[in-house]
Amino acid sequence: MSYPLHTKALAVGHGQQALLRDLDLILSSGQLVSIIGRNGSGKSTLLRTLCGSLPPVHGEVFLGDASIGSLSAAARARLISIVFTGRSTLGQVSVLDAVAMGRHPWTSWTGRTSERDERAVSNAMEQTGTGQWARRLLHTLSDGEHQKVMIARALAQDTPALLLDEPTAFLDLTSRVHLMRMLKRIAVEGGKSILLSTHDLQLALDLSDGLLLISNAGTCWQGTPSMAIEEGLIAREFDDAEVRFDPERAAFRPR
Repeated sequence: MSYPLHTKALAVGHGQQALLRDLDLILSSGQLVSIIGRNGSGKSTLLRTLCGSLPPVHGEVFLGDASIGSLSAAARARLISIVFTGRSTLGQVSVLDAVAMGRHPWTSWTGRTSERDERAVSNAMEQTGTGQWARRLLHTLSDGEHQKVMIARALAQDTPALLLDEPTAFLDLTSRVHLMRMLKRIAVEGGKSILLSTHDLQLALDLSDGLLLISNAGTCWQGTPSMAIEEGLIAREFDDAEVRFDPERAAFRPR
């Protein structure tokens, strides 16, 4: 069976120094999967390796049936899109133009857009609720609004897999919940494989279909939130002197 994104004996890190080893990960279509772990555990490094912006220490990343290392940048951009943390540096462009940039992998060398491109941009803005800001300049948006526009641009790219690095960072609670629910809806309704890193453990447990849990020992466990709770993995990795995980309520509590 072909999956949008999977790995074989993958080790990730910097240079020859591996943070994580022997990763055989499988991401299925129509699911929202969250990467969780302590600070410095390797969440962002894993994401950057999976999207091809950082070479693996060992092993392979596959997009569909093709090794990511065998694909041109253009071919890779048709299979995987990524949204990094922080404000973009696009300058004084409109929201509509920013989202339309997601179509670059599909347009001809002249950059001319087709009806299909326009439809993809319109659909992406409708899914993310960003159409109301189409004529606004990107730099005038709040952090939450800006993040939605970057997700809309990635959706306009129309790839089977979408990766996001800390998409809820710097957002208030209501905005974090709204964003996670939106991503889950997009995964299910659009049949996309969405993988994100997050420090928001409670939302990850409540809304994710799957988890990649990076342990303090440098291993990566894959399964469902309920499996992680039942096996005691959440309490083992995140309980400390100030907070504990209550498995009966599937929630974190102060000690």
